[in-house]
Amino acid sequence: MFNFCLTSRIREGKVRAGKRRHREGGRSWRNQSSLKTLRRGTVGNCLYVLQHTLNFLYLAARMQDVSGILKEGFLVKRGHIVHNWKARWFVLLQDKLLYYKLDGSRKESSPKGRIILDGCTITCPCLEYENRPLVIKLKTKTNTEYFLESCSREERDSWALDITGAIHAGHPVQVQQLHRMKNSFKLPSNISLNHIVDKMHDNSNGIKLTPNMEQGNTYKESFTGSALVDWLISSNFVASRYEAMTLASMLMEENFTKPVGARSTEAMRNGDLAEQFLDDSTALYTFAESYKRKLSSREELHPHILELSGTIVKQGYLVKQGHKRKNWKVRRFVLRADPAFLHYYDPTKEENKPVGGFSLRGCLVSALEDNGVPSGVKGNVQGNLFKIITKNDIHYYIQASSKAERAQWIEAIKRLT
Repeated sequence: MFNFCLTSRIREGKVRAGKRRHREGGRSWRNQSSLKTLRRGTVGNCLYVLQHTLNFLYLAARMQDVSGILKEGFLVKRGHIVHNWKARWFVLLQDKLLYYKLDGSRKESSPKGRIILDGCTITCPCLEYENRPLVIKLKTKTNTEYFLESCSREERDSWALDITGAIHAGHPVQVQQLHRMKNSFKLPSNISLNHIVDKMHDNSNGIKLTPNMEQGNTYKESFTGSALVDWLISSNFVASRYEAMTLASMLMEENFTKPVGARSTEAMRNGDLAEQFLDDSTALYTFAESYKRKLSSREELHPHILELSGTIVKQGYLVKQGHKRKNWKVRRFVLRADPAFLHYYDPTKEENKPVGGFSLRGCLVSALEDNGVPSGVKGNVQGNLFKIITKNDIHYYIQASSKAERAQWIEAIKRLT
């Protein structure tokens, strides 16, 4: 959707400018010696060289602007005055983070706002919003706070790492420390595992226990591996995700917690302590003393619950056209297998319930090229459009942020149809 094709145009302009530089009065010069044969001292030649030097510098500056983009994509931002959540297109540069509103499905030409990264501090994970575990908090040196939500834990951590790198870009020592992986972890002598477990049980600030499903089974009072990692970091028991995974493995080894479900149980059988615990949003765990599991066969599950019980294959932000008003909205799409369903969520809402979805059995999915937009598509269409037709002949028009992302979604969906 938001492909910036300036690089190819700049290169094209550079080649054309180069060709013009090679011709002067019907002559061709390609190296320094032939350049010396040109007539010197004339105003025309000076102006000619000056003109194309300025052209080259202008093109080089534009190329530098393009290459200065470190990362871009959708994030959901909390408003400053009215604390509602809105999807925005973010562009990370070396010294600032820009965000843009959408006009239909197009990014507006001018940024809605900017976050100056000099002096910023970043908090990830940020657990200030119980129903939004994928939030990053940025605090500027003027104490302005920004809350930004990603579509997945992997995307959240990727944004946090890139933003942190930009904040400390002028401090090489700090960058090395940020990217250095610790090979060992020792629990401080003044903190015991019993103390950590007591904190985990705290009703207000402890780990949140929720019902979770895996392969048709419902596990009451459980938590995911990534949720525990986030909690250990935010509670200042560890400094990195690697340390949190090691500490979580120690909690299992001492029988404070235990895995539930196939994924986490299989990892537990691994002999390496550092690999026994999964920092994953689909791996489930619970407290050992309150191990409870409610088994339900797939036939007994409510149809809506059955749809959401499949394994998550892919998720991310896409722009979808509405069926009635034909307007374009950013939605978080989640692709699940066994059973194969595609659900979409409103990322501005706190409740984690899909606003729509459909079975992929019998669906057709195909890319729509920019010059072949069908009559059913309205409003501003940036490109990278694809269509899904369900077996009930319902048409869904969706835009990805790039051709590569569109191809990935189409390929993933085709495997499940």
